[in-house]
Amino acid sequence: MQEELENFERSHVWDLVEPPPNCRPIGTKWVFKNKQGEDGMVVRNKARLVAQGFCQKKGIDYEETFAPVARLEAIKILLASAASKGFKLQQMDVKSTFLNGFIEEKVYVRQPPSFESARFPYRVYKLRKTLYAWYARLKSFLLKFGFVMGSVDKTLFRLSRGGDTLIVQIYVDDIIFGGSSHALVSSFAEQMSREFEMSLIGELQFLLGLQIKQGLEGTFVHQAKYTRDILKKFNMGDSKPMTTPMSTNTALDADEDREAVD
Repeated sequence: MQEELENFERSHVWDLVEPPPNCRPIGTKWVFKNKQGEDGMVVRNKARLVAQGFCQKKGIDYEETFAPVARLEAIKILLASAASKGFKLQQMDVKSTFLNGFIEEKVYVRQPPSFESARFPYRVYKLRKTLYAWYARLKSFLLKFGFVMGSVDKTLFRLSRGGDTLIVQIYVDDIIFGGSSHALVSSFAEQMSREFEMSLIGELQFLLGLQIKQGLEGTFVHQAKYTRDILKKFNMGDSKPMTTPMSTNTALDADEDREAVD
């Protein structure tokens, strides 16, 4: 929690101000999550401060909502394309994504629970940055870098340099990328690290509940962890695995009264 607030201060996310007349500040709450790896082990503890946006009303507090989310079909196509071209996809996670997007509207939020200012307990925070503006900043950076945005999928970007190609797919704060040139991929990763604060860069292994294994023989997509979690949830973790979904010893008799099936 302290690290999250320190990121806010370092990135100048908000200003503590007196609430203006008729101000209706949005409440805030803490959300905690254990980020797990492919083997189910906890690799990172995350604390996120979120705004209680459900108290806002459309047409009064906002007009539209938007988040850059790639369709699962697009990600599968990218996996297939990378496998056919013979290059591995990498993944990077942008730390505190919404801290990178500037906001133009006037938005006020209440002070974080348990972290209210002792000197100014009744003041509110005026936001400078927010999540939906992150995509606009990232898109601007990629276009400046030389990428071309997809005409259908606006979260897909492609860079051609000489005879090499680099592809970038965005899913909110998860960025998947890969290319035919190792130098081009490394250069892109370095540019992103200089522009944004990254918390993870490495080979794509886990995304949207899918486990991805990339090898010389191809790309294998599976959900072994999800299956183990389901078995654990229903106390079947120690159950014996079977190769068929039913008993092989059950005797089946022919149904003489029904029409024969070819």
